[in-house]
Amino acid sequence: MHRPAERNGHEMPLYAALDLGTNNCRLLIAQPTRPGQFRVVDGFSRIVRLGEGLAANGRLSEEAMDRSVEALRICATKLRNRNIRRSRLIATEACRAAANGERFLARVRAETGMELEIINRETEARLAVSGCSSLVGREAKSVVLFDIGGGSSEIAVIRIGDNRSTRLANHITHWASLPVGVVTLSERHGGRDVTPESFARMVAEVEALLADFDCPSDTVWATPDDFHLIGTSGTVTTLAGVHLDLPRYDRRQVDGVWLSDEEVTAMQARLLSWDFSARAANPCIGPDRADLVLAGCAILEAIRNRWPSRRMRVADRGLREGLLTDMMADDGVWRRGRHRRGHRGPRNSARPEGSSS
Repeated sequence: MHRPAERNGHEMPLYAALDLGTNNCRLLIAQPTRPGQFRVVDGFSRIVRLGEGLAANGRLSEEAMDRSVEALRICATKLRNRNIRRSRLIATEACRAAANGERFLARVRAETGMELEIINRETEARLAVSGCSSLVGREAKSVVLFDIGGGSSEIAVIRIGDNRSTRLANHITHWASLPVGVVTLSERHGGRDVTPESFARMVAEVEALLADFDCPSDTVWATPDDFHLIGTSGTVTTLAGVHLDLPRYDRRQVDGVWLSDEEVTAMQARLLSWDFSARAANPCIGPDRADLVLAGCAILEAIRNRWPSRRMRVADRGLREGLLTDMMADDGVWRRGRHRRGHRGPRNSARPEGSSS
């Protein structure tokens, strides 16, 4: 069994965060290192499509629940094999929206021993912000952060001003959770064979939802250089991977990369020109995402139309990182670590397996 590293006789605690979403099941186990940072010691990510068919039927299907329980069993084994100080295991839109969501979580509890918590949309938005806080540039005065999920998309408007809090989520001024994600949108409009016309219809649907989001327009930003977008989802990480022409997806090259507005536009046009087989053949998309990526691009396009920005930062991180950061901060592990004589943690190497969606 793995034993956490020890520092000057002090065993560094382990924390665990699990995110069961509409499309993915993801786990991270990490140790705190330098203040505000942590090192991932184990992780798991699998596409389970828990929300498959949910938009049409209002229920989780037996096949989708079976796939998810199988993945959760692997996570449960990883958790049992570690000495975890504290964990938080969450479920998001699929379990929130499904009529049998609570029954499914009772099955998870009975078959895996794990108690999953369905979080509300505001909590989901705040966790996404917490997970990406280190990617907000020091010069930024305002940011729109978005998380394009499988069944919902969270958007947070952040105004930082001159007094930056150690918790970026404290700077959220407006937030919204759109009841649409890559799975639901692709099921409604078709994800395999996407034409410019069907893509435009997807964009229009999301723009109509954004029209009801009461928040400041782009005119509130002082200068364009003070403002940027942050995207945390499989959509934006895929765009970045394809843009970088990676032979295989590499989180280390994608997480934190900047894309200009022109580059995003060019990449979306490129993906729209590919048929399903071409998208599936790309190593940064693959067959599991080939029918979802253009729906994600449509959501991204609607967000870019609402908040034009010269640049967007790509985040291969999100809810799990937010959960870990909040738990460690609440426990004061970094505060105590600063007073430990001779304590010097490694540089941030938070590298979860897989990417968000």
